[in-house]
Amino acid sequence: MSPAPQNTMTAADQDTGTTFSILTILNTLWRGKWIIGVCALIGFLHAANKAYRVEVPTYRATTQMALNFDTDPALEVTGGVPQLGRDQSSFNTEMEIIRSRELIGRLVDRLDLTQDPEFNPALRGDPPFGLRDVPGWVIGLFRADPEPAPAAAPRPVNRNAVITRVRNRISTSIQRFTYVFSISAVSEDPRKAALLSNTLAEIYREDQIQSKVQGTEDAAIWLSDRVSDLQAELETRQNEINELRARSALASPEAIAQLNSQSVAATSQLQLAELARTRAEDALARIIAVEDATPAEQVAALDDAQLRGLLARVQTGEATSQQRFDRRFVQLRQQAEAEALRAQSQATELQSQIDRLSLQFESQSADLITIEQLERETEATRILYETFLNRLRETSVQIGVQQADSRVLSEALWGSYIAPRKSRITFMGFLMGVLVGAGIVLGREMLQNTFRTAEELEKRTRLSVLGQIPRIPAKGRVPTIMYLANKPTSAAAESVRNLRTSLLMSDIDRPPQVIMMTSSLPAEGKTTTAIALAQNLAGLDKRVLLIEGDIRRRTFSAYFPDATERPGILSVIAQFSQNADNKRQASLEEAVLRNGDLGIDILMGEKSAINAADVFASSAFRDFMAQARTLYDYIIVDTPPVLVVPDARVIGPYADAVLYAVNWDKTSQTQVAEGLSQLAKANLRVTGLVLTQIDPRGMRRYGYGSKYGYGAYGGGKNGYYDN
Repeated sequence: MSPAPQNTMTAADQDTGTTFSILTILNTLWRGKWIIGVCALIGFLHAANKAYRVEVPTYRATTQMALNFDTDPALEVTGGVPQLGRDQSSFNTEMEIIRSRELIGRLVDRLDLTQDPEFNPALRGDPPFGLRDVPGWVIGLFRADPEPAPAAAPRPVNRNAVITRVRNRISTSIQRFTYVFSISAVSEDPRKAALLSNTLAEIYREDQIQSKVQGTEDAAIWLSDRVSDLQAELETRQNEINELRARSALASPEAIAQLNSQSVAATSQLQLAELARTRAEDALARIIAVEDATPAEQVAALDDAQLRGLLARVQTGEATSQQRFDRRFVQLRQQAEAEALRAQSQATELQSQIDRLSLQFESQSADLITIEQLERETEATRILYETFLNRLRETSVQIGVQQADSRVLSEALWGSYIAPRKSRITFMGFLMGVLVGAGIVLGREMLQNTFRTAEELEKRTRLSVLGQIPRIPAKGRVPTIMYLANKPTSAAAESVRNLRTSLLMSDIDRPPQVIMMTSSLPAEGKTTTAIALAQNLAGLDKRVLLIEGDIRRRTFSAYFPDATERPGILSVIAQFSQNADNKRQASLEEAVLRNGDLGIDILMGEKSAINAADVFASSAFRDFMAQARTLYDYIIVDTPPVLVVPDARVIGPYADAVLYAVNWDKTSQTQVAEGLSQLAKANLRVTGLVLTQIDPRGMRRYGYGSKYGYGAYGGGKNGYYDN
């Protein structure tokens, strides 16, 4: 034959079609409906077991309360006691106070919840039997009964852990645009849920009263201490004022005003005395200035009438007039000196008086200022003292009349069932099972790297699928031969007959005589298909030779145990070799086994010390094939897998047609692509592909049977095939 290159599957071809359309996804899910159904059933049963057996029912009870802002004016506390605000932040703060660990701790202590198994896991018994316990239970069936473990010592009660668990069961909510809020408690017992809710509401109201009482008491203590301090301070200041008044008896506004008036009068007198002193000193200075002057100059300077009259007598020459003139001048001088001295003394006296008055004014003013400052401070202290004293009296009265800032509108009577939502849980379990099953089906489909349909195989390889052979319902190789011989109208036989027809019509002008059967890997149904094809060709009244080309494994002996003692292919080839041992030579007629059941001649393989590929590449093998062509109408050569050894690529050039077997849903796309690539590199053209060992049930399970109508695994086979 003249081999030609072929188109093989490339990596790009493997990537095509990986994106599923909606219809493809739906078909895939429908094909995996049993897997989805089983997963859904498991999810449903697990959820139902959890909802109806494992999960403990819980109940919620709600106590409705309202905040009070309108208090009795007669009982209203004006200070020292915390008051509720009316803004949203205040409401939220109260809700957090209700759920505070302090109040929850009081609830735990009052109801003794540390001894309640619901909130103290250490007191619980064994949990109910669930699905997670099944593996341990099964393992326990095959184990010897272990010795009973010693009883564990009771663990100490962790009050904080109990408080945390109870706090997680408490919730609060505020009704919008109102002062109404709710306290809800969740418990496994409806009565206990109501008890928790009502008790917490009672504790909250008690806490409000206690907080107010405590605030009032703290305010009273503080006010009492402050009143005592103010009283002592008031007494101290009053004593200081009394002592200062005793030391400064004249210190008064009237006395200071009188001193000021006296000081002003003395100042005026001092000014007059200073003027008189100046004049006296000027007069004395004039007398002293003319003391050595002439009498006329002295009279002119002093302007004294008596002295002027005496001057006239002096000028007339009266004897005693000069003496009298001098005595008068001396008298005037003595008068001037006395006047000047008197004026100086008067001015000094007035200055001393003014200084004394100033000292008295300053001293009495300072004392008066101090007294007035002390009086003002004392008055302020007295006012503060009286205010705090009145507040203390009011606060003392309020201690016994405090009221809570909230009241209960509706007590919780009975807890309502809230969990588990059995129908929801079972539905979600069912839904999760469906989703998991769908994920498994889709994941398996996306990871699927094998071939299930001829269309898919042709699309990926760009080669024709000449036959689709179902799995032969026979266990063992010898029973397989008997099945082919005894069931000529079976589905497998009809499939092989279809393969024969397609093969012979692949080239009508030059029908193939030598047919090579190969595959990617072992155990792909290649040998069984070759045997079945040889039987079908023999049914055309043709001479058919089946050659075991896989002389490495030699599996024909399992199909034809009677032929193990006969010469094999190596003995026949040896007669065409010049260097062969004559003892190992045999003619083709001597070596072949005539199988009456199948109507074919069989040439078995032989063990060789020479590499099998070298044997098939020899000229002796070429001559052998040439002789076989002259003796037989059809020659079928069963060769080893392409990806294992190179024998098929060596035998291929002697074949007129190459059939490539692909195991249904087993041979991977990569293996098929690599095998075809190996043949293409050897310049061998694959005539067609054969999809072997098809599982009819598997095809129907994948949904391909009724859709494509594939013979033995399609619909409508009744009445056509012999089972």
